[in-house]
Amino acid sequence: MTHIAQYRETFIKYLEEKIIINEPKNLYEPIIYILQLGGKRLRPVLTLMTAEIFGTSHKEALNAALAVEVFHNFSLVHDDIMDDAPLRRGKVTVHEKWDINTGILSGDAMLILAYQLFENYDGATFRALAELFSKTAIEVCEGQQYDIDFETRNDVTIPEYLKMIEYKTAVLVGAAMKMGALVAKASEKDAQGIYDFGRYLGLAFQLQDDYLDAYGDPETFGKQVGGDIIENKKTYLYLKALKNSSEENREKLIQLFSEQPEDATEKINAVMEIFNESKAPEAIKTAIEDYTSKAFKLLQTLNIGDTEKQSLKSFGAQLMNRTV
Repeated sequence: MTHIAQYRETFIKYLEEKIIINEPKNLYEPIIYILQLGGKRLRPVLTLMTAEIFGTSHKEALNAALAVEVFHNFSLVHDDIMDDAPLRRGKVTVHEKWDINTGILSGDAMLILAYQLFENYDGATFRALAELFSKTAIEVCEGQQYDIDFETRNDVTIPEYLKMIEYKTAVLVGAAMKMGALVAKASEKDAQGIYDFGRYLGLAFQLQDDYLDAYGDPETFGKQVGGDIIENKKTYLYLKALKNSSEENREKLIQLFSEQPEDATEKINAVMEIFNESKAPEAIKTAIEDYTSKAFKLLQTLNIGDTEKQSLKSFGAQLMNRTV
């Protein structure tokens, strides 16, 4: 099977060939800009890998992989506008570099471009890809709305949070893998199995992100450690700490998450102390292991070879042990 780095390289080359600047430039330049900011390219790599795992050349899945990546970046452009975020992957966000109206319109165009890419497949595959894409896109929007709603709620539960990250993050990972299976014309059972594998992996991936945000190494994580704490995000760590803390620490945590001081160092240290006392880091690590284990169990149900199963398992383990 092709190495991950080669999938990524092939994909980036294809992206650069297909996504070019047209007129009007102010519509297309922001699209090129956000797509060239880099990132892990996790989702398109998974689409290519899955197509090959089910016996088709990964090159057949390039249009589906590009659709996934364009959609993912469309959602980031709009997320950044909603969050009024100044930076994305260390660079100025689209709406800051241009303006909000351009960000909205370029994002809209990206969503349409993503759908257009499915037109490169035959009728049955096109329909299956478009149906999956529509379902996933609406779930991502629902996840984003849950995330927005949670900002003003103090009664968010852990199951609600898990549903939010499933919709906002995990379903797109699952869909990326299922698209590879659909291009390869895998059986319905296998396509659903690889979707669930990706969904569980996506949940573990997001929880790992939550953990790294608080406990990652600033040198390797690539983002400000404690960013979620500064932004008062009610992550799994926060919700577990709230549930497992003494009344005094619970009240203190709620108070800390209502503040936005100029210098957040003291706030981050105080919150981390409560997290540690409540054993929230241990709880999130257990949850990450549980979802990874669920994903790996699903591999046994798939009609693929042992080598392919091992490749997927290695990839999943690599994701969960990452520091970035």
